[in-house]
Parts: sequence; C-alpha cells; structure tokens
Amino acid sequence: MKRNTIRHTALSLAVGLGLAVPAVHAQQTPSTGAATPASEATTLDSITVTARRRSESIQDVPVAVSAFGEEQLKDLQANNIDGLQGAVPNLNIVQGRGSANSVNAFIRGIGQPDALQTFDPGVGLYVDDVYYSRINGALFSLFDVQQVEVLRGPQGTLYGKNSTGGAIKVTTKNPFDDTGGAVELTGGDHGRAEGRFYVSGQLSDTVAASFAGAWLTNDGFIRDRVSGKHYNDDDTRAVRGKIAFQPTDDFRATLSIDHTKQDAALSLGRPTAPLRRTDLALGTVTLLPAPTGEFDFTARTSFAPDQGQELKHSGISLSAEWDLDDALRFKSITSYRELETHSYIDIDASEFELGDVLVALDQNQFSQEFQLQYDNGSNLQTTFGAYYMKEKVPSYQEAYTDDLFAFAGTRVPFLRTIADDLETESVAAFAHANWEFVPTWTLAAGLRWTRDTKDYDRSTSTFWGAPLSALNETVAFSAKKSWTAWTPSVSLQKAFSDNLMGYVSANRGFKSGGFNGRANSRADAAAPDFDPEFVWTYEVGMKGSSSDNRLRGSVAAFWSEYKDFQARVSQDVGTFPVLNAAELEIKGIEFEGSARLADHTTLSAQIGYLDAQYKSFEDFRLDPSYPGFDPNVNHDHVPFSPEWTARVALQQGFPLANGGMVSVGGDVSYRSETWLSVDNRANLSQDAYTLVGAYGVWDSPQYTWQVRAGVRNLTDRTYKVEGQEFASVGNIQTAYYGWPRNWYVSVRYNF
Repeated sequence: MKRNTIRHTALSLAVGLGLAVPAVHAQQTPSTGAATPASEATTLDSITVTARRRSESIQDVPVAVSAFGEEQLKDLQANNIDGLQGAVPNLNIVQGRGSANSVNAFIRGIGQPDALQTFDPGVGLYVDDVYYSRINGALFSLFDVQQVEVLRGPQGTLYGKNSTGGAIKVTTKNPFDDTGGAVELTGGDHGRAEGRFYVSGQLSDTVAASFAGAWLTNDGFIRDRVSGKHYNDDDTRAVRGKIAFQPTDDFRATLSIDHTKQDAALSLGRPTAPLRRTDLALGTVTLLPAPTGEFDFTARTSFAPDQGQELKHSGISLSAEWDLDDALRFKSITSYRELETHSYIDIDASEFELGDVLVALDQNQFSQEFQLQYDNGSNLQTTFGAYYMKEKVPSYQEAYTDDLFAFAGTRVPFLRTIADDLETESVAAFAHANWEFVPTWTLAAGLRWTRDTKDYDRSTSTFWGAPLSALNETVAFSAKKSWTAWTPSVSLQKAFSDNLMGYVSANRGFKSGGFNGRANSRADAAAPDFDPEFVWTYEVGMKGSSSDNRLRGSVAAFWSEYKDFQARVSQDVGTFPVLNAAELEIKGIEFEGSARLADHTTLSAQIGYLDAQYKSFEDFRLDPSYPGFDPNVNHDHVPFSPEWTARVALQQGFPLANGGMVSVGGDVSYRSETWLSVDNRANLSQDAYTLVGAYGVWDSPQYTWQVRAGVRNLTDRTYKVEGQEFASVGNIQTAYYGWPRNWYVSVRYNF
C-alpha cells in the first residue's frame, strides 16, 4: 500500500472513531487494596488525572494525555516504566543504552538518550509530583502504583523543568484511599522470580500508613557464548513507606520514604560494524568483522565476571495541603533524593578493550515547590506557584582502551580518568488560569519563568603506555553559566455537548543548556558550554464519548518548531563535541480510543503518525574537506521518531457461576522504521516490526485471589531498541535489543 493511502486511511479512522473511543485505558480503582477487574464493568469508568496540577476528568483536559491504572498496567504486562512502549502514540521509552538503570524516553521526537550527568532529560519524569533530574535511576519498577499519566507535548508552564517533549507522572497509592493489601509472587522463564507486597490501613481516625516492597530478579536474555555467563539481568529490591496525617478536614500531609537497590551484570549489545585498531606500524587492523545473520543473543566482554552495574536510589518527600477556605488551597511539596551508581559499561560489546568505561556518580537533589490554588466553584480556577531545586552530581569515570592502538602488533596501554562535579540551581515561578468566560467556552493561559544556573568543574588525565607516553596530559576547566527562559501556554476549548469537546492550544518548552561532559581536548575545554533547546507546539484536538459511556476517544493533531537541538557527535579519537546543531519541524496526528463492545468485552486502540524533519543541521563533519569526513553520516532522519506507532488490544471476560471471572486478552503493536543514532548510520536502524502479547486471568469471587499468566513477544521477534555510536573510537556502533519471547505466571492474594 502506498504511503499516501496509509496516511489517508489512518486519518479517516482517527476522525471517524475519535469521537467515540477514549484517550485512556485506565479504570478508576476503588478505595481498597485490590483493583476491580476491568472485565466486571459494563461501561467505561471515568478517569481522573492531574495533568494541570488539580484533579479533572481526562475528557475535560485540553492536553494530549494517556493514563493507566494498576490493572491496565498489568494488562500491558508492564514490569517497569519501559513497559509503556507501544501503548502511547508517538512515545519511545526503552532501557537506556548499555545501562541496567537508565531510561531513554522520547515523546513526539523530543528526548535525550545520553545518560551522562551533564545532559538533562527532554521528557520530565515525576513520582508523586517530585521531579527526577537524572535518567539514571528512572527505570523504576511499577510495584505500588495507583496511576501513570503520559502528557504529550511541552509542559512549559506547570511542569517546566526540562519537559520539552512531555512528562511522565507516576502516582503511588495513598494510605487513606487504598486500604487493605496484597501479596503477589511471579515466576517465569529466563530465571524470572519476583515478589511484591502492599499493605495499608488506618492507625487512627487521623493517621494512616502503608508499606510496599518488591524483589525482582531474572537471569537476563543474553549470555556469554564461551563461558555461558548471563547478562542483561536484574536483581532489584525496592521498598516504599508512607504515613498520611489528616487531623482536620482542612489539612492533609503525607510523608513518603523509598529505597531501591539494584545489583545487575553488564547490559550488553551487539557490534553492528567492524571493530578496528590503529597499528602505528601496520595501519588499520580489523579486530572483529561486522556480524552477519540474526542476533543470537550471545555476546562477549572484556570485563571480569564481578564487574557489573550497581545502583542505590533513595528519597524522602513531604506533601502537605491546607484548605484555607472554600476557594483557596495551599500545597507544599518538599523532597530530598540521593542516587549512587557504580556501573561498568562495555560500549563496544566485545572481548576487546575499545570502549570500556566505569561510570560512578553520587547525586543528590533537594526540591521545594509551593502552589496556591483558587477555585471559585464555577467558572474560574487558578494556580500560582514557585519552584526551587538544588542538585549536586560529583562523578568519577575511567575509560580503558588498550586495544585501540598498537605498535607492530603489541598493544599500547591506555587509561583515561575523569573527575567532575556539577551543581545545578533551578528557580522558577509560574501562574496558570482556567476561565469559562461564557458558557461552554473556556480559555486557559499560563506563564513560567525559569532560571537554571550550572557550576561545573572537570579534570581528565590520560595515561598512555610506550611508545606514546609523551602524549600524557591533564585537561581541566571550571565554568559557570545561567540560562533564563519564559515559557507560556494558552488553550481555548469548546464544549459542544456534555460528551464532546474540542480545543486548540499553543505551548512553549525549554530545556536548559549545559557543559560538555566529554570535553577531553583543550579546544573543547576552551568552549565547553552548549545552549538551551526551545520548542513551540501548536495543537488541535477533540475528545468525546457516547451517551451511554460505552465508547470514548480522542484525536489530536500537532505541529512543533524545535530549535537548538543538543547533538552529541563523534569527531576524532576521544573528541565528542556537543552541537546546538539543528532546527526541526515535527508534525503528527494521534488517536486513542476504547469501546465496551459487550458487558465483558473491551477493545482499545492507539495510532500515532509522526513526520519529524530537520529544517537545518549544521554539522562540520559533513564538509567533504573535513579530514574526518564520513560519507556514511547523514541527517535525513530524526532518531527515535518512527513515522507510525499503533496498537490494538482486546479483552474478553467469561463470568463463572460462582461469581468469579476468567479473562483473556492480547495486543498487537506496530512500530515503523526507527533510527537509533544522530548520525543515521544504517546499521543502527531498526526496520518496521510488530509485537504480539497475550494473557489470561482468573479472579476468584470477591477478587480475593488472582492468577495471571502471560507471554510477551509471542512471535519471538528480534528487534533493536537502542544504539550506541562512537565511530571515531574503533568504529564502535553497538545495537541493543529488546527481550525475546518470554512467559510468566503470577499468583496474587488480596486482603
């Protein structure tokens, strides 16, 4: 089928069904520790979100947002936050490159895949309204989650901290609302063994507490082809405790403490290009030829068996609300977090020392947010706020490349050490108002002022062996800089009826500038800073439902102008400049919907179309006169921005005579060709692919027991999810893969 025909068909489907089917798949969870099976409902339950920092029906919010409750996350078979992949239009969310604990999130073509601490994420990640400033430690397990919301498009007013692409909000369970508890055990192939629990209850009329924990293990899906050792595994333990205090109807406070510890082996990929050594006497030598055939999920590494990836991630937060009167509410969110990682990463994914690194960081962040919310009970709601964050990220790194250079076949030893320290102070003030100026017409407008100040110290030393010892040097610099931005938002919405609304909006996003954390040369150290990114997004959308609430849906079309894209490129050996290289134009259409076809039959679908193009890309490496000119480099495609994403899911329930329920379901998701590196190297791209999942659930009467079994990647498709490109270092071009077919069985007891 020709592309134009496909586009026309998808657009017709979105417009035709968008008025009838939903923007979300979440179901309201009752005030018990156990969620109600979706198959028991006869209509689609209402969904409440906090996309605009206050509770609203998802059908009334002029924002493209998807939401998932606890049971819907299980139906997605989502174990971690990257389980949302395929379930949200134009969302790309996968495990980060070579890291067991980082996440690569792109929404509508905007994100940041590099986990180096000097880069800020392009998609804001929030847990209980607390911003997570690093993509390290953001691959959190979904073990006590009430709801996950995915906000698409820049959130420049209310979620202005580096949320140019959008925001992912995780809300954990509330001790007062989610009383009771549950224990769940899971086992599966690849050595999967998991345990989860949640218990909550009131200690008195004014105090409630909850405690949740998870222990998640698996042997991984990649093994050493010689020793048989397993990689890409997991061993994570996480706990969260909450105490909620409500002495009066006008005051509420919740203290939350969480801790996560992960101890994993290496996360390995596959070299997709020949790995090369430069021999000072013999010239270029191929150490490992380019692979052929399909990836067999085996690998080699130069690291020792005990050199893996460790993480500790802890935090404490206090959220408090005061109802000052019937119209005014004051809210405070205070948080402190610590993140420690000690990770060996085999970037070349081979037995050679070409791109082997140790990355160890010790991050902490303090944040404080105040909000004053006003609601006159009819046509005016406002939010005024102030935000402060102080982050410190000292780190230590080592790079081992003993196989990169040789002299007449004898390796030249090489070690690079890096010690750096980044301090960031972010201050912001914001205001947002929602005004129904005439019946059925609502105008919303907001403005945020942000100032980010970064203070960076970096020192790197090289240790060459003979005959290159004379090249040893230390390059150091200190730099400090501030960036200020105004990010407005405005929307106009019209309620055409009780079940149908439309809106238009414009939003500006800002992601802070920074300093190149790979400034290894004196030339890079002399000008290490890069500028902020900005994006304007214009959107038109409609949300609607049928009068009997059995059909619900949304459709949105958007156009984004994205400027000063921060591109890390590979120049020469050990030189990796960051360029504010590009301007982009991004257009797209999104559709989401659900239908209750019968009392126990639910159909849902999502379609995303994305046309992301560079309007310009200033890259000195593309000049044929440049000594390192590489004809394989181009910028014809925007990375992590597939043209099409789509998913269809169906669930069928079968009531049992004793009051129990058996449900079966499955989904099919599609993703068109995806480029996995800024340089558009063909071997770091993934052809279009389709994934299939299936599950079955038995619920006992009163939902006391639940048994769930499922399989992911049913057709055992082999596909790439990430790419690591350091072509100037031994021609490193490494691809990382998604899980092969895997199954599991879980048993849950609710009380």
